[in-house]
Amino acid sequence: MSDLPLADLDAFTIVARERSFREAARKRGVSASSLSEALRRLEERLGVRLLNRTTRSVTPTEAGERLIERLSPAIGEIAAALDDINSFRDSLAGTLRLNVPNVAAIVFLPDLVNRFLKAYPGIVLEIVAEDSFIDVLAAGYDAGVRYDERLERDMIAVPIGPRQQRYITAASPAYLEANGEPKHPRDILNHRCIRHRFVSGNVLAWEFERDGQVVMISPPTSLAANSVDIERSAAVAGLGIIRTFEEFLAPALASGELVRILPEWETVFSGPFLYYASRRHMPAPLRAFVDFLRLEQRAAGRRSAVEDQQNN
Repeated sequence: MSDLPLADLDAFTIVARERSFREAARKRGVSASSLSEALRRLEERLGVRLLNRTTRSVTPTEAGERLIERLSPAIGEIAAALDDINSFRDSLAGTLRLNVPNVAAIVFLPDLVNRFLKAYPGIVLEIVAEDSFIDVLAAGYDAGVRYDERLERDMIAVPIGPRQQRYITAASPAYLEANGEPKHPRDILNHRCIRHRFVSGNVLAWEFERDGQVVMISPPTSLAANSVDIERSAAVAGLGIIRTFEEFLAPALASGELVRILPEWETVFSGPFLYYASRRHMPAPLRAFVDFLRLEQRAAGRRSAVEDQQNN
């Protein structure tokens, strides 16, 4: 048994973790058939079935569960040892997998990612943008981006993107001319609204706050979508009032296609954080990304200090 190929053992662990040959193949950058062949060889050598396969699911057998439990730490240590060799290369290499909310993917990640990949051309960056709340580490990602600084134990948070953002309310001039402008959040109950539907199916109530007063409403809905482009387009077309991230509406506000309403009820909140597991060994691509973010923050701080001096 000492000559079992590590590649076959790794194939087993990734398929067992993902519960899918197709998803495991996508994350490994290989074909599903190659993983299936690796599992066949491994089970044949061991003389025991490790995975139960049907057309709809892949689940570990009892023997498979026990093998995963023993293998995962060992394969992790092997990956860490190989990753340490990165420090001897002229250019870092490896894959960095991130799970991020759609607002991050739209607002600030594109420019950040471009600068990072130019600095580290040997790193492959895989980004999945979604608004569902998942355990990113259990799902096989190296790190995630979230808007809540309160993290689980043994997690580290690093600021990423704008340090302050706001939620605003807006409508087209034509809509306001035809329907009047609300003066209080409760007035919105008499209007048509464009709302965001999350992948989970939830359409959240709108929350407004001013001077410690909180107002929550579930406004009448003319459109609910999980696409920012569709939502913004509907608002510009005069189909209702929209409430979302300021950055999503900035071009339409600048052009006059949309007008801010209820400005005193805008919600200001802290920017997002990159978060990852607190552990002794950090994969080289993730370490490079974290170091890159910290350099960006210091550079931004210096620019801000210069601007303050010039303004004074």
